[in-house]
Amino acid sequence: MPAFIVATVSISDMTAFKEYSKTIEGVSEKYGGESIVKGSITEMLEGSAPEDQRVVVSKFPDADSAKAYVNDPVYLDGKAKRKGAAIVDMRLIVV
Repeated sequence: MPAFIVATVSISDMTAFKEYSKTIEGVSEKYGGESIVKGSITEMLEGSAPEDQRVVVSKFPDADSAKAYVNDPVYLDGKAKRKGAAIVDMRLIVV
């Protein structure tokens, strides 16, 4: 069954966040990941979120592939570089 990683991202240090982005470039594709949505929230229709929050949605063939992506050593290296640069909440959704 397809699996989606849905992440909300609030960036506080764009320079460090760009280093993270460069580091993880191409890693999700290694596990069949495909970027579906990547952008800033245009308007809150219900609830609340930080004004500059971004949303990233990636589709994977299955939950194991999505989990393999977030446990890949290159991703983990990037995640370490991201520390203090952004608040990231990541969800796994299997449909």
